[in-house]
Formats: sequence, C-alpha cells, structure tokens
Amino acid sequence: MTDPEELPGAAGAPVPRILGNTGALAATDPEATGALWRLAEPGRQLDANLIRVPPRGSIDAHAEPDLDVLLLVVSGDGMLGSTAGPHPVEPGSLVWLPHGSVRSVTAGPDGLSYVTVHRRRPGMQIRSGPRARQP
Repeated sequence: MTDPEELPGAAGAPVPRILGNTGALAATDPEATGALWRLAEPGRQLDANLIRVPPRGSIDAHAEPDLDVLLLVVSGDGMLGSTAGPHPVEPGSLVWLPHGSVRSVTAGPDGLSYVTVHRRRPGMQIRSGPRARQP
C-alpha cells in the first residue's frame, strides 16, 4: 500500500471512493426494475446508472443523439439489438454505444442488469428572450 502522504495532489482535493458493489445492488430486490442506482455525487463529470430489465422485458429501439454510452452487463443475459442485428450479452459484456447509434435491449428469462456510464448532460438552462405581451 502507498502511504497517503506520498501521493501527489493538493490538500482538499477530491478522493476516490467505493460507491457500492454492482452484484449486490443488482441482487437487492428481484422484483425491482428500472434504475436501481444512480451516480449522484456533486461536481461529477459523469452520469452512471444501474438498470434492471425484468425477465423477457425490453427497452424499445432508440438512439442517443449526443452522448456515447458505455454499457457493462453485471447479471442476467439478453440481446442487444442494433442495425447490424442482435448481439447476445451476458455478465462481463462490455458494450460501446456510439452517439447516434440505434439500440434496443431485451432481457433473457432471468432478467438483465447493467451499468451505463456517459458524460454528464448539462443542466437545463433558462434563457432570456423577448417577453411575451400581456393582453
């Protein structure tokens, strides 16, 4: 182990943290679906989610126009649909979803849990513009 005093960096700089265990998070409630976990740390530059699709459930074909997404399967199995055809995925499958690509996800008989990671979207901004006239 490295002594923390030997590591470079400014005092007060952010430090790495273990946020959880994807296997344990995916196994918490077998009936739960959707986003089971979200990265919510302040000041982050990434977004990440742990998603569970129920047995034989699916996420319809869609495209993400702006962001590349990295997908890591943590439990279950299924099919990743794309314009190149279906691709089987299983625990350990690491998939790059380039921005603009069309994809769908279909879970196998035991469901499918995966982590997605992508650049954080900027927050919505309210812009000033011409004022609407009041009658």
